Amino acid sequence: MIPAPVPVPAPADVELDLFLEALFRRYHYDFRSYSRTSLQRRADLARSRLECATLSDLQRRLLHEPDVLPTVIDAMTVQVSEVFRDPSYYLSIRREVIPHLSTFPSLKVWVAGCADGEELYSLAILFREEGLFDRTIFYATEINRRALAKAEAGVYDMDRMAQFSQNYHQAGGRASLSDYYTAAYGRAAFDRSLRRKTVFTEHNLASDQVFSEVHLVSCRNVLIYFDTTLQDRALGLFADSLARGGFLGLGAHETLRFSAHAPLYSAFDESQRIWRRNAVQGG
Repeated sequence: MIPAPVPVPAPADVELDLFLEALFRRYHYDFRSYSRTSLQRRADLARSRLECATLSDLQRRLLHEPDVLPTVIDAMTVQVSEVFRDPSYYLSIRREVIPHLSTFPSLKVWVAGCADGEELYSLAILFREEGLFDRTIFYATEINRRALAKAEAGVYDMDRMAQFSQNYHQAGGRASLSDYYTAAYGRAAFDRSLRRKTVFTEHNLASDQVFSEVHLVSCRNVLIYFDTTLQDRALGLFADSLARGGFLGLGAHETLRFSAHAPLYSAFDESQRIWRRNAVQGG
């Protein structure tokens, strides 16, 4: 019996694999289990920004020119968000989740994949308005160091604030969003007090470990860039991090319904992609 021929990978696939392996082995950034389509698009963006003819050229520069790493990571990660993006999600947290969280004497909130910080400030404002801010520690985590620095600075272009304000009011905001920032020179800086309870830290959902006894994990529009294996790893981290009865919020096009970890959760407001960690293991 003649064995079936082994498929020969296309050169582009080999180049992408070697580029991802170099990024992991040289700098410990692990993108190898991200969605293949997204990876190819993002790697091509990095190649274009650094004016490399091929991914092999980009790999060579990455290995021998560490200064190109921030540009590569910016291209490989997606930093697209808004303050109170998808207002109905935050309205559900305000009306449905907060009454449960208010029963705890102290709280931990993990904003996983915080990008430039818009999601963090949304939750910080919401928790302040609902009287839970002073008893809450927020963990804002991100793989991209430059994005994490932007999140900690909390400064955004002023022309984005009209949309942010509209989102805020649709999310049940109790005041004016302008009460929470100062505007100058075309930029808006959120009040420093909003981040005084926040720990900003690098974290990679592909390789790092859990935060313990968290009451709310908000990880929106991150899992859509992962393959199924990495999605399951991330959802397992969240399950291990959450206190029994804690909440998990995902993005509008994300679900844990088909995950191996789905039995650990119950639907809370599935229309807004909010689940609750079961009080008893597995049910």
